[in-house]
Amino acid sequence: MTERLRLTLRVDADKKPALGHGKIRLLEQLAETGSISAAGRAMGMSYRRTWLLVDSLNQMFREPLVVTRPGGGGGAFLTAEGEAVVRCYRDIEKQAAQVAEAHLAELEKLLTPQAVECP
Repeated sequence: MTERLRLTLRVDADKKPALGHGKIRLLEQLAETGSISAAGRAMGMSYRRTWLLVDSLNQMFREPLVVTRPGGGGGAFLTAEGEAVVRCYRDIEKQAAQVAEAHLAELEKLLTPQAVECP
């Protein structure tokens, strides 16, 4: 990749944004922490915002991507479908970055020089 440019990927479903790097990172954080609230905190989001994103992801797919554990301590985890969505998105992202690498390098050459910050 280039130093100044970064390719990001957004997947739309039914003409609406469905998946992007933020939602995928949230799913990855959830898988790491086992907690909706901890995943949200790690990303600087409120519990409500985090829960709404998880709920929208669960409703978007035939099977839920995230399941919560009821009871004391609770917790949450990715389902097999959730793991598949993350894996598929990351594979698409990797392949797109490989295809775009030369074009991004060419675009980077056309950018204005980067401003030097004063101390």
